[in-house]
Amino acid sequence: MINWVYFPKSSPPPEFGLLVVALFEEVADAIDSTTTVGQHSDTVMARLRPGLEELGFRVEKGKSSEDKIVVPVLFGRKGKILKCFNADAHAASKGWVLEVEAGRAVDNNQFLKDIFQACMMHDVLHLAIAVRNTYRNSDDFAKVESFLETLYVSGRLQLPLKGILLIGY
Repeated sequence: MINWVYFPKSSPPPEFGLLVVALFEEVADAIDSTTTVGQHSDTVMARLRPGLEELGFRVEKGKSSEDKIVVPVLFGRKGKILKCFNADAHAASKGWVLEVEAGRAVDNNQFLKDIFQACMMHDVLHLAIAVRNTYRNSDDFAKVESFLETLYVSGRLQLPLKGILLIGY
């Protein structure tokens, strides 16, 4: 079962975000974290890749430097990229970045790093973070949802993103 929620909750989810959710729903049986316990995020990305590319995403193909998706953060002389972050998938024309996490999402606070990096990326307006619904008898989706709820409701920290789409698989 695919769970999802869009923040801020005062805004409807963008149409493009709903298309991303639909891709997860198409492969839901193959990536379900309750039945595919040891599945890595790379396996999930491989199943999503064709649909993501059809939507206009560039998708990481491997761990070598030429397979990574580089998103600029800082520019220097003559427009040279001084600082960049890697993304699992990037739809530059739509302003979207997608990060798919597995076991490290909550245990290592990887979702927080994903949020920070997306906030720094040039021309990124929306972040989609996919986390497992279940990891080691823990509801990772609910934990990240609660964190994002607190972040947005408190109003104490303003993010430069239009929104965050949280997907649980």
